[in-house]
Amino acid sequence: MGSIFAITNQKGGVGKTTTSVNLAAALADYGRKVLLIDLDPQGNASTGCGLDKDDIALTSYEVIMTEAKAADAIIRPDNLSFDVIPTNSDLTAAEVQLLEVKLREHRLRLALESTRDLYDYILIDCPPSLSMLTVNALVASKGVLIPIQCEYYALEGLSSLLKTIERIKQRANPGLEITGLLRTMFDARNNLANQVSRQLINHFQGKVFHSIIPRNVRLAEAPSHGLPVINYDRTSRGSIAYMALASELMRRDKKAA
Repeated sequence: MGSIFAITNQKGGVGKTTTSVNLAAALADYGRKVLLIDLDPQGNASTGCGLDKDDIALTSYEVIMTEAKAADAIIRPDNLSFDVIPTNSDLTAAEVQLLEVKLREHRLRLALESTRDLYDYILIDCPPSLSMLTVNALVASKGVLIPIQCEYYALEGLSSLLKTIERIKQRANPGLEITGLLRTMFDARNNLANQVSRQLINHFQGKVFHSIIPRNVRLAEAPSHGLPVINYDRTSRGSIAYMALASELMRRDKKAA
């Protein structure tokens, strides 16, 4: 049975989608069967995989609203070695519609029941908010990856997310755990970044990934080409960092099994 991970942070611009796309590519490069689910109405993960989000028949909207089976919405992007359930702005409507349906927090979990055995890893790119879409991702997942920038406001919004995770663990998904906090867009020359990094390690002992994602030009360029960085420039620092993260995630997942 595949391991499902929600990649989330209510703060935008922290590398959440970048992590979702590149971690999926790195895991697939290690020979794992991977499904990436774009659950952010902005659809950036979809375009980052080279898909035209305005020319997609079935999306995560149809899946979560039970208008289509997950298997029918899966796409294998050209030149990539992992599958995607893409999305577009239609998903915005689901945030309101889910409030009026039964089992609203469990829609994604139920939709993936017949699909998760086909994959080693399923990654869910969540919207930058604690919406019903994010709740669905957390209820469906065994673990949470939290990308975080080491800056002044980094810890401020984290408390709300941690409270939400704890509530979902108590009420809907007892097995949910924080798999790790991932330091992104890191610049080791920045004193504040190093200070915040130390605070994270001290406060979340054992929960901070050893792998660090650096600021990297090639990593920033890759989405404009519709490619993960490993396909765009395999030797770049960004690519090497995400390969290291994939290896670390697999070790943690095996240990937690």
